[in-house]
Amino acid sequence: MNKVFLIGRLARDPELRYTGSNTPVATFTVAVNRTFTNQAGEREADFINCVIWRKQAENVKNYLSQGSQVAVEGRIQVRSYDDQNGQKRYVTEVVADNVEFLGSKRDNVGTKTSVSATNDVTPYSFSNEAPTPTGTDVSNNPYADFGASIEISDDELPF
Repeated sequence: MNKVFLIGRLARDPELRYTGSNTPVATFTVAVNRTFTNQAGEREADFINCVIWRKQAENVKNYLSQGSQVAVEGRIQVRSYDDQNGQKRYVTEVVADNVEFLGSKRDNVGTKTSVSATNDVTPYSFSNEAPTPTGTDVSNNPYADFGASIEISDDELPF
């Protein structure tokens, strides 16, 4: 099984090109933090090259930029080519099947858009302005208590 899931931020703006048959293809690099720190106590990141095709490629180019946070689902592909000097070069990259836009480098809480294999962009809430935050500030602690409890009961199920 060849399946990859990545969550990170774009290291640079996506690049969009077209093949000879006019098929859009976008390339982008996702910086993914490692789960451990180095000897100096700093967290390092891996920079993973990704490629996405067709309408999804155009959507990635139009809606993402350097610093945007994304979740990428796809597969690893290794390909080779001969460079200008005739030497064989190998490229390892993730071929994305699904890219979910999690936020921007400014952490726009009100923007969440996904691009999937259906080639559609589905806006959940789209705004050029970041909404005014209300309630608990979770910017430093995403697991903060929102102060409300949730009760679940089997008695309310219809079957």
